[in-house]
Amino acid sequence: MITRKLLIALMFILMLATGGVQAGGDAARGAELATDCADCHGDDGMGDEDIPAIAGMDTAEHAKLLADYKSGALEGEMADYVGDLSEQDMIDLAAYYATLPGQ
Repeated sequence: MITRKLLIALMFILMLATGGVQAGGDAARGAELATDCADCHGDDGMGDEDIPAIAGMDTAEHAKLLADYKSGALEGEMADYVGDLSEQDMIDLAAYYATLPGQ
């Protein structure tokens, strides 16, 4: 009985740990994916008067915005750019832009 409870607890802990790693994103991979983003947001992610800055954004907030564009919850030109991104791609991109100095 105790062994079963320990096994279940261990599985739960491992699931949480794995989810945390994924949620953190891979900034190096995000940098590779960011080449298309740089066309509008610039190499530094600072945008311009018409394009918002994304450098220094909170990873979770940025990933949620990307996901909202993909799902249609938000409308705009960004929806065209996120259509082919996986959830992990969006997390990795957000992790990369979080490493850049913001405003």
